[in-house]
Amino acid sequence: MTPLQQLSAILIALAILLGLARLVIGPHAPDRVVAADTLAMITTAALTGFAVIFSSSLYLDVALIYSTLAFVGIVALARAIEGSRT
Repeated sequence: MTPLQQLSAILIALAILLGLARLVIGPHAPDRVVAADTLAMITTAALTGFAVIFSSSLYLDVALIYSTLAFVGIVALARAIEGSRT
């Protein structure tokens, strides 16, 4: 791994830790939904980074499917929270 790849891995790990902290500490349900969405996007970015590091397009396919399913899941969570508040 090059130093730039190591730095990006450290920054992604830090972003995951901060996202998990917001997911656990978040005072309200919408904060937790935003944290879950952030973690999904960080995971997608990590998967695309794996595609570059390992020179494999399979990770890009996985990232595309994962991000699509994460989007649908986050929208469903947001709708459920919105419905329970009214």
